[in-house]
Amino acid sequence: MKITVGLIWKWILWFFRPAVRGGRNPSWPTNEQMALLAPFEGLREEDIVVISTKEGAHRAYQEIVQEKVVGFDTESKPTFLKGEKSTGPHVAQFSTLKRAYIFMLHEAECRKVVGRLMESTQLKKVGFGLSNDVKSIRSKLKVQPQEILDLETLFVSKGHGRGVGVKVAVALVFKRRFRKSRKASTSNWAAHHLTDLQIHYAANDAFAAIKVFHALKTKSH
Repeated sequence: MKITVGLIWKWILWFFRPAVRGGRNPSWPTNEQMALLAPFEGLREEDIVVISTKEGAHRAYQEIVQEKVVGFDTESKPTFLKGEKSTGPHVAQFSTLKRAYIFMLHEAECRKVVGRLMESTQLKKVGFGLSNDVKSIRSKLKVQPQEILDLETLFVSKGHGRGVGVKVAVALVFKRRFRKSRKASTSNWAAHHLTDLQIHYAANDAFAAIKVFHALKTKSH
């Protein structure tokens, strides 16, 4: 076998494939370890606002733009058939350290306001695994998202490898267990009225992101 530089690099990438390809990094806590942690304290019901009117959308916009950084995520109705195209996102959520805003994107005014927030260069949007969220926002709302930070990059810089999501991040940073409900994640996000389970799921995804961001920022100083 002729050994070339390219072949050597293939061996290196294969050897370190968990970190490079997003597999479980040795620095991550295991599922068993995370199950033993105390639960992450999410937002209270009174601190979550579901927005589906023009007035509510503009009021939320005025509150959100007062911030420099917010947690961000989207939710879409899942597709189950081969070749079926998603019509999402159907929900977009933003969170400060005190309140989460869930925009129902079947409402035209909510789509306009979310588009403005996504295009803002004065508002940083942080979250986990945002590439698909940004792509779908760009496609559905016809805007170019600005100031997006995928928090995975901060964990990569700290030696935790790629693929760190909200559950692992919360465990690493806060030593807490973040519960991700499969029932909520695979539910009908295109519905015009969300269930309590969906509302808390969406809100706390964005809330956990802003909490992690600020904790990492504090530790870096």
